[in-house]
Amino acid sequence: MIFEREEAITVGKTKVVSSSGTARRMRPALTPEARENQMISLAMDVAEERLRNGTASSQEIVHFLKLGSSREKYEQEKIALENELVKAKTEAVASAKDIKEMYDQAMASFRRYSGQEDDDDEY
Repeated sequence: MIFEREEAITVGKTKVVSSSGTARRMRPALTPEARENQMISLAMDVAEERLRNGTASSQEIVHFLKLGSSREKYEQEKIALENELVKAKTEAVASAKDIKEMYDQAMASFRRYSGQEDDDDEY
């Protein structure tokens, strides 16, 4: 079945028109993130169609040109590396906390072995 794009994409419906002009159904999103991904997908479909038929605005064209640039790729790689660095720092902090706890336990054991009273072990 062939629909006009304006007829097929309506608010609150799940009917969508593919770039070939045929209607397809999208499953309703179960989470806000999934809904956002659906909207992004639909917007990308519209942008692709506009680029293909020559009606895209200059802002749309520049946006996709920037996405394809080597600078953008380097920036994405930099962001990914920065994320890894943050994760490594978080793990280092957690590891330091674990080491401090083990050190405190060892010191408490040494005090007990030497005959000193431990403030935490009151019977």
